[in-house]
Amino acid sequence: MKVYVIGDSISIQYGPFLEGYLKGIMGYARKEGEEEALLNLDDPQGANGGDSSMVLSFLKGKARSDGIAADLLLVNCGLHDIKTNPSTGRKQVPLPKYEENLRAILQTVAAMRPQVIWVRTTPCDEMVHNRPGMSFYRFSADCTSYNHAADRIMGDAGVPSIDLHTFTLNLGSDLFCDHVHFCDHVREKQAAFIAGWLAAFTKQREALPSHSGDA
Repeated sequence: MKVYVIGDSISIQYGPFLEGYLKGIMGYARKEGEEEALLNLDDPQGANGGDSSMVLSFLKGKARSDGIAADLLLVNCGLHDIKTNPSTGRKQVPLPKYEENLRAILQTVAAMRPQVIWVRTTPCDEMVHNRPGMSFYRFSADCTSYNHAADRIMGDAGVPSIDLHTFTLNLGSDLFCDHVHFCDHVREKQAAFIAGWLAAFTKQREALPSHSGDA
């Protein structure tokens, strides 16, 4: 069993902890280019999946080439989609386009090997984030509305979701090391939560009876 991760910088930061927790349970891999991604976490490149349009483009490229050699595909996008121009109020990816992209992501992955598992987008510290000099803003209300849209789309498609958003909020205060990224102790807890979810999910899936030999 192997899991492949494509997500934003949040997934990059909990990734090493997640890989450690999954040892002996399943293999771990993610979108390549971590060194490049760490140059600027707000500017998605390399291992940083970026917004839903970028994730869709990456997955379409994988579908055209060698696919993804994994059993499970953890997907998240949202924080870059809700980036808001402080002057115009325009979102980087407006909500209708976000919904369109998510449906296209599911359609693209359906032709490949892995089963999709959605990861709900984590919160941001709006009060710290939206300060003078920031080139873009993020709003908690947008995070909520984009998460709700993803919930509906994934639910309609029968795609399981890991509620990392609620789990993270329930960790209390002292979550953030900046406007959107989390302290090490939060990253480790996020990884443990995801690893526990994956372990339970795979155990349940393996326990399901096979009907291949039924008359």
